[in-house]
Amino acid sequence: MGGRGRDCSGPAGAPPLLLLLPLLLVSGLSLSPPPPEDVDECARGIDDCHTDAICQNTPKSYECSCKPGYQGEGKHCEDVDECLFSNGGCQHTCVNTVGSYECQCKEGLFLSDNQHTCIHRAEEKEESTLQLMENNVPSSVAEVDKRVKRRLLMETCAVNNGGCDRTCKDTSTGVHCSCPVGFTLQFDGKTCKDIDECQTGNGGCDHFCRNTVGSFDCSCKKGFKLLTDEKSCQDIDECSFERTCDHTCINHPGTFECACNKGYTLYGFTHCGDTNECSISNGGCQQTCVNTMGSYECQCLAGHQLHWNKKDCMVKGFQPGNMSPKVFMSCTKSGGVDNCFLNCPSDVHLSPGYQDAYSVTCGASSHLRSRLHKSNDSALLGNYQSRTFYNSAQYFPDVTIVRTNVTFRLNEGKCSLRKAELLPEGLPSTIPEKYSSVKEGFHYVNLTCGSGKQVPGAFGRPTMTKEMFISVDFELEANQQEVTASCDLSCVLKKTEKRLRKAIRTLRKTVHREQFHLRLSGMDFEVAKKSPRTSGHPTEPCGLGQERRKDKCVPCGVGTYDGGQGRCILCPNGTYQDEEGQITCEPCPNTENMGDQKAAGARNVSECGGQCLPGEYSPNGFSPCQPCPLGTYQPEGGRTSCFPCAGSWRGELTTKHPGATTFQDCEAKVQCSPGHFYNTTTHRCIRCSAGTYQPEFGKNYCVSCPGNTTTDFDGSTNVTQCKNRHCGGELGEFTGYIESPNYPGNYPANTECTWTINPPPKRRILIVVPEIFLPIEDECGDYLVMRKTSSSNSVTTYETCQTYERPIAFTSRSKKLWIQFKSNEGNSARGFQVPYVTYDEDYQELIEDIVRDGRLYASENHQEILKDKKLIKALFDVLAHPQNYFKYTAQESREMFPRSFIRLLRSKVSRFLRPYK
Repeated sequence: MGGRGRDCSGPAGAPPLLLLLPLLLVSGLSLSPPPPEDVDECARGIDDCHTDAICQNTPKSYECSCKPGYQGEGKHCEDVDECLFSNGGCQHTCVNTVGSYECQCKEGLFLSDNQHTCIHRAEEKEESTLQLMENNVPSSVAEVDKRVKRRLLMETCAVNNGGCDRTCKDTSTGVHCSCPVGFTLQFDGKTCKDIDECQTGNGGCDHFCRNTVGSFDCSCKKGFKLLTDEKSCQDIDECSFERTCDHTCINHPGTFECACNKGYTLYGFTHCGDTNECSISNGGCQQTCVNTMGSYECQCLAGHQLHWNKKDCMVKGFQPGNMSPKVFMSCTKSGGVDNCFLNCPSDVHLSPGYQDAYSVTCGASSHLRSRLHKSNDSALLGNYQSRTFYNSAQYFPDVTIVRTNVTFRLNEGKCSLRKAELLPEGLPSTIPEKYSSVKEGFHYVNLTCGSGKQVPGAFGRPTMTKEMFISVDFELEANQQEVTASCDLSCVLKKTEKRLRKAIRTLRKTVHREQFHLRLSGMDFEVAKKSPRTSGHPTEPCGLGQERRKDKCVPCGVGTYDGGQGRCILCPNGTYQDEEGQITCEPCPNTENMGDQKAAGARNVSECGGQCLPGEYSPNGFSPCQPCPLGTYQPEGGRTSCFPCAGSWRGELTTKHPGATTFQDCEAKVQCSPGHFYNTTTHRCIRCSAGTYQPEFGKNYCVSCPGNTTTDFDGSTNVTQCKNRHCGGELGEFTGYIESPNYPGNYPANTECTWTINPPPKRRILIVVPEIFLPIEDECGDYLVMRKTSSSNSVTTYETCQTYERPIAFTSRSKKLWIQFKSNEGNSARGFQVPYVTYDEDYQELIEDIVRDGRLYASENHQEILKDKKLIKALFDVLAHPQNYFKYTAQESREMFPRSFIRLLRSKVSRFLRPYK
C-alpha cells in the first residue's frame, strides 16, 4: 500500500485501524461500508468546511468554497485584503474589514450611492439649477447625472463582486448583495455588518455570551459544563467522579463539599484524617485518654472503673446494700410438673449470634474474677455441669459474691428466643411461698444458647448436628449478716450452694420439658424447641430485637426497642437504649430528679435529662448539682468532677466566677494568641509544635493534625495548614495520573516527588495537564519537570514553574518519562493532578497533529473538554483499549462533545485515513 507505508498488521495481528476507534468515537467517521443513499453532510452539519466557507452538497460527497471576501480551498479560508488591489476601487481611503472592506472620504466629502466615489455636499444644489440641452430638450445636470448613475449601477458580479461585501447575485435590475448567517445587510445594500447576537436575549446562552465575527460563543460559570447544544449549561456533578472525596461527597450547583465520618477531620478540601481527640483537653477524660482510629476512649487507673459518662473514673468496688437482686428465678409445681421463669425486669442486653445462637444478659457482673476462689464442689449433674465460685470474705467483710456456671446439653433442639404462647394468666411475677418449689434472687445472669456444630458427614460433606446447649452464669450475694454463732461463713456458703443445686436440678427438668421461660421486661419468651416447627407463612418472622423493612430483617436502632409486635418503638420517657437490636430500654439514672427530661427515644444516658449542666458536677452526674468551685471549670454536662485551671486543685489560677465552663474563664497571667497555648506550669504562651495547630485565643492545648498530616512550621493556626506529604498518583501501564502531595489542598514545603512512567513496548505517552498552580513569585523555587531520565541533559518534554489554568495536551518526546516535582520553603499552591494514557506508537503522527493544533485550545469549550474528568477518562479508556469503543453508541459520543470539537478531530482522522481509502 502506498502513502505513508504503515504496517497494516497491527498488534497481535489485529487491523491497525482498530486502534483509531478512540478518535472515531468523537469524529463520527465510520469504518463500515458507506450506505447506498446519499447523505447531505451540509444539512447535517457533519462537514469539515471552514467557518467562513460555504458547504455545497454533491452526490455522495460535498464541496467547500470560501465565502466572498475570503480565499482558500474551503477547508481553510483567510480574509482577503481588498484594499491591496487598486485601493479596493475607492476614490479616497480604503479600510479593510473581516471578509469585506469599506471606502471612506476626506473631510468635507461624502460617499456617493456607489459607495466608492466621493462628492461635495454643494453639488446637490448646483445639480438642481444647471440646465443643459440634450437633443434640443432642456435637461438639468441632475437628470443627466441620474441617467449616468443608473448606467453605472448596472454593475455585474463579475466586476469587483458587484461591490458586495459577501455574496453577489446578478438580477435583471442589477446586482443583489446578501450576507451570510451572523451578518446583516446595511442600508447601502452592499455592506455586511456583524450581528452582535449577545445583545438579544444573551444569544440564548444560559450563562455567558461572547460575540465573535459572524457568530458568538456561549460559556458557563465555573462548576458547570456546556451541553452539546452549545447554549445550555449543566451543573457538573463532581461527586460522580472517582476520588472526589475520601468519605462523603455533597454536590451543590456549581460546586461541591466533602464531609468526613464521625471521628475524622477534613483537610486538603477533600481528604479525611483520624481526629486525635486526646489532643483536645485530654478528650475530656478524667484520667487516661487513648486515641483510636475514628474514635477514642477514656481509661482509668488501677483500682478505678469508668463512669457511665465514659469519661469520669470511680473507685472500684461494691458498697453494702448495692447488691440487691435484679434477677429472680421462680419455679412452681402444678400437677407434678415444674414450670420455671427467669424474671429480668431491667438491665437486659440481647446479643444475637450466628446459626440460631443468642445471649441474654441481665444485671451487671461483679468482675471479681481475680478474687474468686474455686469451690471444692464440682460435679456432673445429669446432663449438665456446674461449677461454683465465691470470693474470700476477707476482701469484703460484709458481702460475699457467689458465682455459678451451669451448662445443659440436649441431644436435639434448636435455639429459638421467641415470644411464648402461654395461658392468658401467664405466671405471676410474685408467687406465694407455699406454691413455689424454687425461689432465688440474683444480681447478674447471663444465658447463652447455641444450636449444633458442624461435623464430617456423608461423602466428606460437613453436616450440622442436632445437639444444643444452654449455658447460664449466675451471680448472687450472701450477706455476712446471716452468719450466726451456730452457722459461720462456711455454713452460709454451703446453704447457698445447696439452694443452687436444688434450683439447678429443677431447672434441668423444665429445660428438657420445654417448661423454662424467660420474662424480659415484662414479656415472656421460650428459650428453645426440641422439634422446631416451620411456619406456614411465606416469610419467617424476624428474630427478637428486629423488624422487617423491605423484605429484610433489620435490628432495632439505638433509641428504640422491640415491643413484641414485630416492630421497633421509641424508648419511653425516663429510659434510653444505646445499642441496636434490644428488646427493652434501660431506666435513666436518678429519674426522680429529671425535671427537664427529654422526649422519647433517648439514644444514650446523656439524653435522659436531669444531668448536671456544663460548669456543674455531682457524685453521679445528675441533679442535684453544685457549681464548679473557683479555680476549676467543666465544659461538659453530666460530669462528676471539675478540671483545675492550673493542673491541681490548689493551683495559682482562679476563675472569674464559680461555675466556669471553659479554660478561658480562668484568669491566666497572659492571653495567648492563635498558634500558641498557655502552659499552666510556667504560665507562659508556647508556640504550637509542628504537627499541631490552635485557631483560638486563650487555649491551654494545641490540636494534633488529622491522620498522617503535619504542618510546615510551628505556630500553625488552622487545620488547612496540616498537609499530607505523600506523593500522590497511580501509575498503570495504560492509564494513570500523578498528583502533588495534599492535592487539591496546598502542597507542603520542602517536598520532592519523583514518578517514572514506563509504558509497554511499542506504546507512547499522551499527557494532559488540565491546570497547574505553582507560585511564580517564588522565582521558580517550585517546579514540575518531565524528561527522559533524571539527568538534566536528557530530552525534556515539559517543564514549568508557573500557574496555568489553560489546559494543554502533549506527547512525550521519549518512550518513557521521568517526572520530578520539587518545592522550596517559600509560597505554596494547589499543585496539580495530571492524567496520562499510553497508545500504539503507529499513531504518533496523528496524535501529535491533534495536540499541536491551536484550535484544540482556542475555544473555551474545547478547553473545558480537557478539564472534564469524565470525558478525559472516556477518551483515555478507548485510546488505551480500542475494543472499549464498542461500549459507546454513536448517540452517546455525539452527546459527549460539541460539534466544533468533532469537526476538528474528523478532519484530522479523515486526512490520516486517506492512504487507506
